[in-house]
Amino acid sequence: MSPNPAELTSVVGGVGTSPHRPDAILKVRGEFAYASDLWHEDMIWGATLRSPHPHARIVSIDLSDALLVPGVHAVLTHEDVPGRNIYGLERADQPVLAEDVVRYQGEPVALVAADHPETALRAMKRIKVGYEVLTPVVDMESALGDTPLHPGGNLVRHVPIRRGDPDARAAVVVTGRYEVGMQDQAFLGPESGLAVPAEDGGVDLYVATQWLHVDQAQVATALGLPPALVRLTLSGVGGAFGGREDLSMQVHACLLALRTGKPTKMVYNREESFYGHVHRHPAVLHYEHGADRDGKLVHVKARIYLDGGAYASSTPAVVANAATLGVGPYVVDNVSIDAWGVYTNNPPCGAMRGFGAVQAAFAYESQMDRLAEALGMDPVDLRIANAMSEGSAMPTGQVVDSAAPVARLLELVRDKPLPPTGTDLLDLPGGVANTTHGEGVVRGVGYAVGIKNIGFSEGYDDYSTARVRLQVVGGEPVALAHTAACEVGQGLVTIVQQIVRTELGVTRVTVLPMDTSIGSAGSTSASRQTYVTGGAVRAACAAVKARLAELAAGRHVDDLAALLGDEVVDETAEWRHRPTEPIDPVTGQGNAHVQYGFAAHRAVVDVDVELGLVKVVELDCAQDVGRALNPQAVLGQIQGGTAQGLGLAVMEEIRTTGGVVRNPSFTDYLIPTALDMPPMRIDVLELADPNAPYGLRGVGEPPTISSTPAVVAAIRAATGRALNRVPVRPEHITSTERPRGAPA
Repeated sequence: MSPNPAELTSVVGGVGTSPHRPDAILKVRGEFAYASDLWHEDMIWGATLRSPHPHARIVSIDLSDALLVPGVHAVLTHEDVPGRNIYGLERADQPVLAEDVVRYQGEPVALVAADHPETALRAMKRIKVGYEVLTPVVDMESALGDTPLHPGGNLVRHVPIRRGDPDARAAVVVTGRYEVGMQDQAFLGPESGLAVPAEDGGVDLYVATQWLHVDQAQVATALGLPPALVRLTLSGVGGAFGGREDLSMQVHACLLALRTGKPTKMVYNREESFYGHVHRHPAVLHYEHGADRDGKLVHVKARIYLDGGAYASSTPAVVANAATLGVGPYVVDNVSIDAWGVYTNNPPCGAMRGFGAVQAAFAYESQMDRLAEALGMDPVDLRIANAMSEGSAMPTGQVVDSAAPVARLLELVRDKPLPPTGTDLLDLPGGVANTTHGEGVVRGVGYAVGIKNIGFSEGYDDYSTARVRLQVVGGEPVALAHTAACEVGQGLVTIVQQIVRTELGVTRVTVLPMDTSIGSAGSTSASRQTYVTGGAVRAACAAVKARLAELAAGRHVDDLAALLGDEVVDETAEWRHRPTEPIDPVTGQGNAHVQYGFAAHRAVVDVDVELGLVKVVELDCAQDVGRALNPQAVLGQIQGGTAQGLGLAVMEEIRTTGGVVRNPSFTDYLIPTALDMPPMRIDVLELADPNAPYGLRGVGEPPTISSTPAVVAAIRAATGRALNRVPVRPEHITSTERPRGAPA
């Protein structure tokens, strides 16, 4: 029988504690083996030729000069794909190698394998591709009426939400148009992997990814092989955040390995990485909020456009999240939302931390501030007055049946003492560069709260598989745990060890490498792995304990090692959370999500209104996590998620012109450093979800959602500018735009 929550911390290194991560020392010392460190005797190297054009017709491809380069083993095009030359995460619409047309800058056209990476690059540059350049479709709002980029047109998905009276009228109405730029996951470990041809005609792929089994299925289809002959093993992952859910070099490396008969390694450089994975969807959002004179929300109307780029990726699910979570964590009786995901010739967009909720939250939280101003109300009081709680209904009609402490989270961040005004020049925006002495610096404070679904939604069969083996080694009981759940840096290996220790009462727990020899664990995304794979590990442990009870029947043995003797207890379990259901395609009604997570932030900023520089002085957070299985890891997730939200607020954006990426490097694509991250005071609530293992609630995404609008709200408070776009750039602060509320 499992311990009750009050007993969990009694197990050394178990649930509720913060044991050392097994990879911690290796990573600190620089000794951890990432995918880019993979090596094999007689290994060759692969390289990818990519389109320089966002939209063009391929007229010709000449490989002859590339094949003449000494050391080249193979040069491949779409004609060399033995299976189906098409794949996709939710919709098969993307070619392994472009055939007749390229739809985005950086689309793969040809592959080269050579005995040295520089040789492969030299040969790649000698491939001659003739292009007929076409006019790119780049505007998401007009894409539906523009040149069709796919046979079915440019609509990926439309999700309507209809609830209550569409003609409801309110005493106070505010409207706004908001834009969210294209954010990159900016993981530090580039795409990399090693494909090794096998004697059985299959291939073994060692790769940094987020979802082993969906990769396996797509690779097998492209290779024309049964999945059993395509075996994947997770290699060291240097961050993911959604950017590794889609294929990058997986099929390409396998194609080259099978063609040449040699182990083939591929590693992207930083520029290629920007072209080689999906990004956060840019968005344009039109909102209307109506309230009565007391601040009670009457209606919310919205039109949301999400730019999916050239291929679908996970756009259908991102659109659904933006729509179903589009009013935020508030009670609104009358809702009319339309969200569209569209194809363009911009870079493909897909999963990134916050997944549709980030874009919506920037708009609806900006609207709440605008509404508070129109009503003459405190912005936190307005939010609390409309905050949902347990038992509230979502715009989809789904009842939130576990804790929803929205008001309490807001109160926690509001009631913290404000930081003192900085007097050190280095504490001022631009002070490190000596560009200011504080003449134009103004302080602002802003608030935001957000909501995020946890796990996969809309009827998806969301499950995980886990195997737990218990035996005696050296006189001591030892457990082995095996799943296909990808450890991408979030600490899942540690959590698995903690659960096994707690459930079986053993100290030594080894987590085997993640691979496809066991059943699927789904994707490491949607804040779901601790919930779903944790549930599977716990279920496998329960099966082991049932076997132990059978062994103990009629015996009086208190010692686990003595009870086991030479027996090996090995159990595998599949575990599913409670089911969800598709939403109605006309009304958007339905129980789409399994669980919701909530977080609130208060941002304090100093802004040099003359130079347009921003320094985030403090960024406090309060979040309900249900149950903190590893308290230190929970804090790390909140801090990391907040950092990415801060980045979107003030610096992170992939800039494109006519579909061409202007800043594919960490020189020009800026991410927060340790100097940019302010102090954080974090309140962690543990209000258990009765439907989840240990009462836990996904942690990783909610802080990314509320941090961005909180920072922008604080900048608005300091400057009086409308600031309807993120990231906020210096020219938005110093422009001649009329400040919000100023007389015409």
